[in-house]
Amino acid sequence: MEKIPMTRAGFDQLDKELRNLKGVERPAVIRAIAEAREHGDLSENAEYHSAREKQSFIEGRVKELEGVLSRAEVIDTSKLSGSIKFGARVTLLDEDTDEEKTFQLVGEQEADLERGLLNVRSPLARALIGKDEGDSVEVTTPGGEKSYEILSIRYE
Repeated sequence: MEKIPMTRAGFDQLDKELRNLKGVERPAVIRAIAEAREHGDLSENAEYHSAREKQSFIEGRVKELEGVLSRAEVIDTSKLSGSIKFGARVTLLDEDTDEEKTFQLVGEQEADLERGLLNVRSPLARALIGKDEGDSVEVTTPGGEKSYEILSIRYE
């Protein structure tokens, strides 16, 4: 099985979600199903069908998270340094707009652009891997060609 690279924070977040699903959400939906059953005819019982649908979602997400966490390879980014690699927090200057952006290169499961967490398999991340401060990178994005200058690289 292929290992899934992940930061400690990403692993902890997924583990917390899994514990919440198993310890809070799953028991709540089981109670909701039991209550809905008490209302009689299940064929026309909207609460029952809604609770079963939610249960199906929860069980699917639990299996997905268990699979991801069992294959996770937590990488201690605080021990890394040098050129850009997994876990780096990179500050870039958009050479077209002079806008600064900071991203951390993370695994696919923890990526969230709104929080500055960039999927290590994305076109931008792939272009950054191996580069150093001061380097410029050209990236083909869905919005067209972009140029960035690497201002800083940090490992936390």
